[in-house]
Amino acid sequence: MIKVMTPPSEPMTDDQIDKAVDHYRNTLRKHRAEIGSSDAVQRVLSQPEYLAEQLVVIRRRVEAMADLVVRHVKVNPTRTAQAVFDATGRKQYTDRKVVDAMPRGEGNEVVYFFKPRPEVYKNGFISDDCLEKEYEFHGFVPADPYSLAAVNEADPAFADDYPNVTHWKDAEGKWCYAIFDRWGDERGYRRGGYGWSDVWWFAGVRK
Repeated sequence: MIKVMTPPSEPMTDDQIDKAVDHYRNTLRKHRAEIGSSDAVQRVLSQPEYLAEQLVVIRRRVEAMADLVVRHVKVNPTRTAQAVFDATGRKQYTDRKVVDAMPRGEGNEVVYFFKPRPEVYKNGFISDDCLEKEYEFHGFVPADPYSLAAVNEADPAFADDYPNVTHWKDAEGKWCYAIFDRWGDERGYRRGGYGWSDVWWFAGVRK
């Protein structure tokens, strides 16, 4: 059953941070003989990416328990629309005219990923018009595709666990879509859709 998506009430507390550090310290002491030599450990501790990797682990586990997934991204304003998707390194299934006309982000963004309420799905799907109401219900507007691409560029495995989407209307009032997913062994980006099933996470930003 899909839960109703609500923003977190507060960030991680100091007590939770202290508890996490205590758990980590006790685990390292217990398994120190299995980890390796002190010299090798010292070299690892001097690598800045080591701490970033630790954050990824706890963040993904917390997200698995949470109702909302949050990503902070920085959009490169000098890229063309096509370059934005090329930078993700994914196989693309796109309409070049749609890509060139898609809305542009404003730079630094906090992107939220949510799922609609279970009751809004009809026969297992939700339409784009109904999806707009869900964005409104959760206090979001659709994220621009530049920001969505930036999330998937920064974390290529993100769409493996969170197939993600945003949508917008073109100049003719037709719905357009940016979709990041994995099909078999391929990670891709594509445009299209005939209604959305409950596997999708929708990208939004605060109004």
